[in-house]
Amino acid sequence: MNKSELEERLIAFSVFIIEIVNEMPNTKAGNHLSGQIVRSGTSVSLNYGEAQSGESRRDFVHKIKVILKELRETYVCLKIIHRTKLYKAEEIIQTALKENNELISIFVKSVETAQKNMENKIGVVR
Repeated sequence: MNKSELEERLIAFSVFIIEIVNEMPNTKAGNHLSGQIVRSGTSVSLNYGEAQSGESRRDFVHKIKVILKELRETYVCLKIIHRTKLYKAEEIIQTALKENNELISIFVKSVETAQKNMENKIGVVR
């Protein structure tokens, strides 16, 4: 998957999160969790755009780690929404959880690769 395909996938995920939030009930818990997940679930695509303009390899790695943190937060929030049944359709939450988990896996690998490349470059410079 290239950078633009990953960016599109992240944007689609963020849109999916917004669609889930728009279907959540207008309750104290629904409003709290919808506010939380809309922030973390949309920040992943915004932060990815920022990571592409990283000032250095270290800055890029840091921004990718932020994306991973936000993906993990979104995943936990989706699990809470699922367990409390603050959703309209089980299938939609299961699909979001699956995509979220796949994105986490992609970014875990990205962090590992970027850190390895950074270490190799530092090793060459020494």
